[in-house]
Amino acid sequence: MSNHQSIFSPRYFALSIGIILSVMAVGFEGLAVTTIAPSIAGDLNGIHLFGWIFSTYLLAQIIGTLVVGRLIDRKGPAAPFTYALILFIVGLVVAATASDMVVMILARAMQGLGAGAMMTCVYTAISLSYPDELRAKILGAFGTAYVLPSMLGPYVAGVIAEQWSWRFVFWGILPILIVSALLSLPAFRKLKAQASQEGNGAAATWMALFLTVGTGIFLFGLGKLPYMMGIVSSIVGLAIMVYPLRKLLPQGTLVFRRGMPAILATRGLFFAAYVSTQNFLVLALIDVKGISPAQAGLIVASAALSWCIFAYLQGRWDSADQGRGRNRRIMLGVLLLTAGIAVVFWIPTVTVAFAVIGQIIAGIGMGLSHPTSGAVAFAHTGEEGAGETSANLQFADSFTPGVVIGIGGAILVVSQAAGMTMQSGLVVTMGFNIVLIVMSLFASTRIKSERRTISKNG
Repeated sequence: MSNHQSIFSPRYFALSIGIILSVMAVGFEGLAVTTIAPSIAGDLNGIHLFGWIFSTYLLAQIIGTLVVGRLIDRKGPAAPFTYALILFIVGLVVAATASDMVVMILARAMQGLGAGAMMTCVYTAISLSYPDELRAKILGAFGTAYVLPSMLGPYVAGVIAEQWSWRFVFWGILPILIVSALLSLPAFRKLKAQASQEGNGAAATWMALFLTVGTGIFLFGLGKLPYMMGIVSSIVGLAIMVYPLRKLLPQGTLVFRRGMPAILATRGLFFAAYVSTQNFLVLALIDVKGISPAQAGLIVASAALSWCIFAYLQGRWDSADQGRGRNRRIMLGVLLLTAGIAVVFWIPTVTVAFAVIGQIIAGIGMGLSHPTSGAVAFAHTGEEGAGETSANLQFADSFTPGVVIGIGGAILVVSQAAGMTMQSGLVVTMGFNIVLIVMSLFASTRIKSERRTISKNG
């Protein structure tokens, strides 16, 4: 046990730092683009394509995440991580030098592919490199590395864009990725994964593409609501999405089957509810309450602070009880998330104090449930399925929030078209997030307690 006490002991130091830097780079880039996107669209004369800066990234991320998971289980993570890193770097360079919006959207597609694949490889490295007793700690550090950019990232990106140019935001991420590669690639090359599903890689790729097309049509339709084209496109897109979702995710995920399906359903739902609440709370604070964007950013950052603290603490608690309290920590975390979202649900009564309290409570919930759900998922997985489980975790963290934010935006547009005020529309949107988190709470009660390897299809 002495060799396994710390994720920063000599055996794990380089890989741990490399993982943290990779995650920070991807997290910062995603949040920075949120801040600089209006400047990008304005400079490149592409306001009409503004939404595709984000949608293209999400859709490409689906492919990168799901395809590389199966590839890892056959080839190991070293080569996919290298290619993903190169693709992400090329995407940053193309974005930094883009001369029109079409090139920028192409760059965002490369970034999405690279980011989805990179994060899946990182999850796999965590599964294969660290013993079970250290996974909760490295996953806590992973979460912290992803969340910390939300405290300073948008502000720093805004300052860079104002003082110099938004292009320097993309250039600035390159050194972080290069250092990450130098530290982590030697460790990645030592990792091997046993093939578990020979011959199904092509089928998984087609399913991922199928899902991406369906999601694209669905998001396009949501953007056209409440018009007939929007209604038809949304229904068609949703219908296309269901089949590949059932094929790509562990059997029973959509109905919260006990074991791995319930773990992934819990995680996807609570993460989506959290991210969506963050986005629409900022909108409520700025547009309804009249708070400045900088103040709204600081309020939302309070969740990042409590997330980081409790992500660290859950790692210590996990060591103390040798993982026996993981299921309770997940359920407690989702319960706290429910409370945090409920505090800011009724927009008319939300004040700065209420918003901060709600965010701190939600952050504690995320700090408990997010890394712990990853540790439980890997404890339910054998080495031969590490790539697929990694892809499923990354999918829950990216696909579900992206779709839910699209649905939330559609609820807001439809409510305003029906004559409701912005404030009332935001209450309905927040109500949708409450429904999701309650569903996650139910799913969390169906996570099995055993930590031994079971069938990856639950």
